[in-house]
Amino acid sequence: MKHLILAFSIGLSAAAHAETIHFVTEEYPPYNFSTANGASGASVDQIALIMKAVELPYEIEVLPWARAFALAESEPFHCVFTTGHDAERDKKFRWIEPLLVDQMIMVRHRHSAIELRTLDEAKQFIVGTQREDFSASYLKEHGFQRIDYASSLDSTLRKLIAGRVDLMMTSEKTFETMRAEGKPVEAALVLEGKQYGIACHIDMPDEIVSRMQVELNRLIATGSQDRIYEQYGLRPDGIKQAAK
Repeated sequence: MKHLILAFSIGLSAAAHAETIHFVTEEYPPYNFSTANGASGASVDQIALIMKAVELPYEIEVLPWARAFALAESEPFHCVFTTGHDAERDKKFRWIEPLLVDQMIMVRHRHSAIELRTLDEAKQFIVGTQREDFSASYLKEHGFQRIDYASSLDSTLRKLIAGRVDLMMTSEKTFETMRAEGKPVEAALVLEGKQYGIACHIDMPDEIVSRMQVELNRLIATGSQDRIYEQYGLRPDGIKQAAK
């Protein structure tokens, strides 16, 4: 009987290793975005190094965020990134993190007269976000009523620039990228920090999650994660700052 159980366990492990891991994400530069040669970005590069080290087959697909999020929730061997980790999402997924630790910022148009001192003051304005984005959960949890939902970060940004929303939420590093690209945006209010990672289907095998986490930890410890940030024009100090 012991031999039978052992053989069954080995069979399960081998089957898990043969499965292709399906990573899904959205257009959210500079972390994940489409190019003529496939997905690219600071998070994509980290995943490529992780999967090379664990020697498992994988693919990456860029989709609208709500679709990507739903696939990781419902389909085995699917993972969604770059995913904000909050209390609402915590028990829904298996987590490999952090790909990123960053402050959240409420952003306004450069010519906007909006002045914010507190989060409550922002509730009178229309705030743009993306469907199933963790910022949408954040806004609802904090009592925001005037929330405008879009399918992507780019759509929300276009609405802000066109004056269709008053404010939008994004990460500090993404905000810095917008500024570097000449987008007419300013920080209206700096919020608390948030950890982002890879959120995998709840039934992802423990061994796969553990091996991926070990390799991500290695990227951080060796400075490889910081070097990837720098390649995309990002400050390589997000995780260090969060640890203080």
